[in-house]
This record gives sequence, C-alpha cells and structure tokens, in this order.
Amino acid sequence: MIQATRAAVQKWLDALLHIHDSPRRTAAAYALGVLFGFSPFLGLHTVLALAFAFLFNLNRVAVLVGVYSNLPWIMAPYYTLATLGGAKLLGTHVPRGVARQLERLFAQSLWQGKFWHDLVVLLRQLLWPYMVGSTIGAVVLAMVAYRVALAFVITRRRHHLRHWPPGTHGGGGRPSSGQPSAPTPE
Repeated sequence: MIQATRAAVQKWLDALLHIHDSPRRTAAAYALGVLFGFSPFLGLHTVLALAFAFLFNLNRVAVLVGVYSNLPWIMAPYYTLATLGGAKLLGTHVPRGVARQLERLFAQSLWQGKFWHDLVVLLRQLLWPYMVGSTIGAVVLAMVAYRVALAFVITRRRHHLRHWPPGTHGGGGRPSSGQPSAPTPE
C-alpha cells in the first residue's frame, strides 16, 4: 500500500513539475519566469508566470526559479535603469530631483490620501518609460536566460548521465536488485 501510494505521488509530482521535460522546455520555462520576474507588472509576477506555466504546460519549478531571479536588492537598480532607458527611447524628460521627491513622499503616511495623490502626480510622467523600459529589459533578460539555462541543463544532464547511467540509483531509474548501486567508474 505504501509503495503504491509513493509511486502514485511520484507520478503526480513528475507530471506536475515536468521533471522529465526536454532541455529546451526546461530552459523555456526558466526564461518565461525571468520574463515575468523582470516585467513591469510588479505584484503580479508569480500569478502571471504560473498561469502561463499551466497554460503552456511548462515546468512550474523552473518558472518560479526564473521569477524569483529578480531579487529584492536587484529590483530598485533594475527598474531605475529600465525606466531611464525607456525615457531615453521615448524622449521623455525625467524631472530633476525625482529621488528627493520620492524620499519626501515616503516620509508621509501610506494611509493618507495626500501620499497617493503625490505618488500618482510624480510617477504619472514616468509610467510609459517604466512600462517600455522594463518590458524591453525583461525580453532581453529572458533571451539571455534561455541560452544560459539551455547550456546549463544540457551540461548538467550529460554530467548526470556520465556519472549515473540509467538503471543506477542516481540515473533516474531504479536498480533492478532493489538496492542502490554505486556509480559506474569511468
């Protein structure tokens, strides 16, 4: 009974996580996560990425790893540079002293209407540069992520097969004797 349950859970997890996807699909899943992780849709990154992962039947773990590649200490510099790049592309003037204005803004209470009014006034002029810059940045980063992830997955799988051929404990199959076997020396 326990063995049957374990096998059913393993089959379900393999199907859900797409452990046996091709390197291209795994790299595509990671790149999709990076695309949404660096997209302008702050707060919706995870939901959008998982929705597309289910829609395209991609490895959910690889998608989430890609989404969470946009670490908190990367976000502020990335979105600042992306917005400045978008402003340059669109020919939008970035007002002087934006950093000081943001500093003063965040000294106010989030619970007051003045904070939200001042935020909208300040960021309204930067909305399109932010959207364009971070979208272009996300696409470029996703293309780079795909190439890097594809090379990584292919190299890792070759290494794995070299050290744990199919039929051994680490090679994805179960040993025929039911006992873990040692990796085959080269």
